[in-house]
Amino acid sequence: MKNKFLIILSALLLLVLGACSSSQSNSKGSEEGEGTEGAKTEEAAGKQEVVFWHAMSGDLETVLKDIVADFNASQEDIEVTPVFQGTYEEALTKFNTVAGTKDAPTIMQTFEVGTKYMIDSGHVQPVQKFIDEDNYDTSQWESNISNYYTVDGEQYSMPFNSSTPVLIYNKDAFKEAGLDPEKAPMTYSELKEASKKLTKADGGETSQYGFSILNYGWFFEEMLAGQGGHYVDNENGRNGNATKATFNDELGLNVFNLISDMYNEGTFYNVGQNWDDMRAAFQSGKMAMYLDSSAGVKTIVDNAEFEVGVSYLPIPDEADRQGVIIGGASVWMSSGIEEEKQKAAWEFMKYLTTPEVQADWHVKTGYFAINPAAYDQDIVKEEWEKYPQLKVTVDQLSETKPGTATQGALISVFPESRQKVVTAMENLYQGMDPQEALDQAAEETNRALEVANKKQGK
Repeated sequence: MKNKFLIILSALLLLVLGACSSSQSNSKGSEEGEGTEGAKTEEAAGKQEVVFWHAMSGDLETVLKDIVADFNASQEDIEVTPVFQGTYEEALTKFNTVAGTKDAPTIMQTFEVGTKYMIDSGHVQPVQKFIDEDNYDTSQWESNISNYYTVDGEQYSMPFNSSTPVLIYNKDAFKEAGLDPEKAPMTYSELKEASKKLTKADGGETSQYGFSILNYGWFFEEMLAGQGGHYVDNENGRNGNATKATFNDELGLNVFNLISDMYNEGTFYNVGQNWDDMRAAFQSGKMAMYLDSSAGVKTIVDNAEFEVGVSYLPIPDEADRQGVIIGGASVWMSSGIEEEKQKAAWEFMKYLTTPEVQADWHVKTGYFAINPAAYDQDIVKEEWEKYPQLKVTVDQLSETKPGTATQGALISVFPESRQKVVTAMENLYQGMDPQEALDQAAEETNRALEVANKKQGK
């Protein structure tokens, strides 16, 4: 009897534990699932869920979530679920692990240099399909932005958060140095001359440098394109697969000679690779001019204790100004998912590009409006009255000349190549010859391109 009782008791305990385990498992799935459980709920409610992976953090994430919430409230058929996935690099790595599976996001945000990688992945649905089906007029988009994400006449992704580099300068320092605060340097010779006047040195100590560029490949790419230079062959990879770097030519050397000359003259400040350090150095008066993203303009103006000026990127004296390449990121659609979900994602994409949404995005983040009609909105006009510097960034972009130089390079190993350029920039501060530093970065980029092309069978 005793043994029989123990057997019955054990069986009852197993049943109870099994029920508890099942309950906990369901609860955990509901709390930790990044869209899976939510999708079931929305489907049950008759809605299509669009899982949106993004890389916007801090205040940018708050603005993005507000836009998503407004869209969700504007209709009853679609529910967009934004999911933060870390930096652009981290998000791209995560996408690579789930691309082509049921766990892939409906749409995701990827930085501009990930364009070639996304296309080569074979796991994206070009939005051109829905543009054609919907007879959607993409001419309402800023062409100098959308062109970056257009390859062989096909729109692959929808531009979203876009920025370009600008020259930011301390107007108070200009006045003190006897320079016109309303006339920023537009050429390399003017930049050098202004930097000499702005640099404050006493003995071996320099309290204020004239100019600085963050050790970041993006700025080099922009200064190269501003002269009409190409980063790689085959028209920047736009007229066939890129096979070698071309940025170590005469135009690339113009940029490296500028940095090297100014550093050796003591007018250039090596600020390192950290964006926050760069901005802090400007605000503290350590440097009077530097290059920054247009998306950072408003924050700089708000935090500086002096009057801030914004101007176009300087170019070599003999160059014909071409403009700037678009930076930032775009929104991509996954392939291999239900077409109804893709259509729902397309509806959200169209919403993002409306003048009203883009106007809100522009004034709250500093990013460009991909739909220029947004600039006619009252909230933008009011913002430009308070921050006239923002209009300068828009003017520089609108005056950019269309071409393969300003369209930007297409290579799958861009992040790796950028790091090679950063190393080359740092080598300048160690006394390396500018041409040698550039050639080294180009050779390493060539090796990376060769490996990537072999993997792709090209």
